Amino acid sequence: MDLRRLTVTITAACFLGLGVQSTASAGVIGTQDYLAAEARAGHLAEINAALSRADVQAQLVALGVDPAQAVARAAALSDAELAQVAEQMQALPAGGDSFLAVIGIVFLVLLILELTGVTDIFKKI
Repeated sequence: MDLRRLTVTITAACFLGLGVQSTASAGVIGTQDYLAAEARAGHLAEINAALSRADVQAQLVALGVDPAQAVARAAALSDAELAQVAEQMQALPAGGDSFLAVIGIVFLVLLILELTGVTDIFKKI
Protein backbone atom coordinates (compact mmCIF):
# COMPACT_ATOMS: atom_id res chain seq x y z
CA MET A 1 0.00 0.00 0.00
CA ASP A 2 2.86 2.39 0.75
CA LEU A 3 4.37 1.96 -2.71
CA ARG A 4 1.05 2.73 -4.34
CA ARG A 5 0.56 5.89 -2.27
CA LEU A 6 4.12 7.03 -3.13
CA THR A 7 3.51 6.43 -6.84
CA VAL A 8 0.25 8.39 -6.77
CA THR A 9 1.92 11.28 -4.89
CA ILE A 10 4.81 11.48 -7.36
CA THR A 11 2.47 11.29 -10.35
CA ALA A 12 0.23 14.02 -8.92
CA ALA A 13 3.24 16.25 -8.28
CA CYS A 14 4.42 15.75 -11.86
CA PHE A 15 1.01 16.67 -13.28
CA LEU A 16 0.85 19.78 -11.09
CA GLY A 17 4.32 20.78 -12.27
CA LEU A 18 3.22 20.70 -15.92
CA GLY A 19 1.01 23.73 -15.43
CA VAL A 20 3.86 25.84 -14.01
CA GLN A 21 5.99 25.75 -17.16
CA SER A 22 5.95 28.87 -19.28
CA THR A 23 5.94 28.99 -23.03
CA ALA A 24 8.33 30.90 -25.24
CA SER A 25 7.05 33.81 -27.22
CA ALA A 26 8.49 35.41 -30.30
CA GLY A 27 8.14 38.96 -31.50
CA VAL A 28 8.72 40.74 -34.76
CA ILE A 29 11.93 42.74 -34.98
CA GLY A 30 11.56 45.95 -36.93
CA THR A 31 13.88 46.91 -39.74
CA GLN A 32 15.14 49.97 -37.87
CA ASP A 33 16.01 47.88 -34.81
CA TYR A 34 17.87 45.36 -36.95
CA LEU A 35 19.80 48.04 -38.83
CA ALA A 36 20.68 49.82 -35.58
CA ALA A 37 22.04 46.58 -34.12
CA GLU A 38 24.05 45.91 -37.27
CA ALA A 39 25.46 49.45 -37.30
CA ARG A 40 26.44 49.16 -33.63
CA ALA A 41 28.19 45.86 -34.27
CA GLY A 42 30.07 47.35 -37.23
CA HIS A 43 31.17 50.45 -35.31
CA LEU A 44 32.24 48.38 -32.33
CA ALA A 45 34.25 46.02 -34.55
CA GLU A 46 36.00 48.98 -36.17
CA ILE A 47 36.91 50.50 -32.80
CA ASN A 48 38.04 47.14 -31.41
CA ALA A 49 40.25 46.62 -34.46
CA ALA A 50 41.96 49.94 -33.79
CA LEU A 51 42.32 49.19 -30.08
CA SER A 52 43.82 45.76 -30.77
CA ARG A 53 46.78 47.18 -32.68
CA ALA A 54 50.07 46.70 -30.85
CA ASP A 55 51.15 50.34 -31.10
CA VAL A 56 47.82 51.57 -29.72
CA GLN A 57 47.97 49.09 -26.86
CA ALA A 58 51.53 50.18 -26.05
CA GLN A 59 50.43 53.81 -25.94
CA LEU A 60 47.41 52.94 -23.77
CA VAL A 61 49.71 51.19 -21.30
CA ALA A 62 52.04 54.21 -21.36
CA LEU A 63 49.06 56.42 -20.49
CA GLY A 64 48.11 54.09 -17.64
CA VAL A 65 45.01 52.55 -19.24
CA ASP A 66 44.52 48.79 -19.34
CA PRO A 67 43.80 47.81 -22.99
CA ALA A 68 41.15 45.30 -21.90
CA GLN A 69 39.45 48.02 -19.88
CA ALA A 70 39.51 50.35 -22.91
CA VAL A 71 37.74 47.67 -24.97
CA ALA A 72 35.16 47.23 -22.21
CA ARG A 73 34.62 50.98 -22.05
CA ALA A 74 34.16 51.17 -25.81
CA ALA A 75 31.53 48.43 -25.57
CA ALA A 76 29.72 50.48 -22.90
CA LEU A 77 29.32 53.49 -25.21
CA SER A 78 25.88 54.32 -26.52
CA ASP A 79 25.01 53.86 -30.19
CA ALA A 80 25.38 57.58 -30.91
CA GLU A 81 28.78 57.75 -29.19
CA LEU A 82 30.00 54.67 -31.06
CA ALA A 83 28.87 56.18 -34.36
CA GLN A 84 30.65 59.44 -33.54
CA VAL A 85 33.94 57.73 -32.65
CA ALA A 86 33.77 55.46 -35.72
CA GLU A 87 33.04 58.45 -37.96
CA GLN A 88 36.04 60.30 -36.56
CA MET A 89 38.21 57.23 -37.09
CA GLN A 90 37.15 57.02 -40.75
CA ALA A 91 38.04 60.67 -41.26
CA LEU A 92 41.58 60.11 -40.00
CA PRO A 93 44.40 60.26 -42.53
CA ALA A 94 46.17 57.01 -43.26
CA GLY A 95 49.81 56.83 -42.36
CA GLY A 96 51.98 58.25 -39.59
CA ASP A 97 49.49 60.70 -38.14
CA SER A 98 46.94 57.97 -37.50
CA PHE A 99 48.76 56.86 -34.36
CA LEU A 100 48.25 60.20 -32.66
CA ALA A 101 44.70 60.36 -33.94
CA VAL A 102 43.88 56.96 -32.45
CA ILE A 103 45.28 58.13 -29.13
CA GLY A 104 43.11 61.22 -29.48
CA ILE A 105 40.07 59.04 -30.10
CA VAL A 106 40.86 56.93 -27.04
CA PHE A 107 41.12 60.14 -25.05
CA LEU A 108 37.79 61.29 -26.51
CA VAL A 109 36.16 58.00 -25.49
CA LEU A 110 37.54 58.35 -21.98
CA LEU A 111 36.36 61.96 -21.83
CA ILE A 112 32.84 61.02 -22.96
CA LEU A 113 32.72 58.28 -20.35
CA GLU A 114 33.89 60.73 -17.72
CA LEU A 115 31.30 63.35 -18.67
CA THR A 116 28.46 60.82 -18.69
CA GLY A 117 29.47 59.60 -15.24
CA VAL A 118 30.34 56.04 -16.28
CA THR A 119 33.92 56.33 -15.02
CA ASP A 120 35.88 58.57 -12.67
CA ILE A 121 39.22 58.86 -14.46
CA PHE A 122 39.89 62.54 -13.86
CA LYS A 123 39.53 62.70 -10.11
CA LYS A 124 38.55 66.04 -8.65
CA ILE A 125 41.00 67.37 -6.06
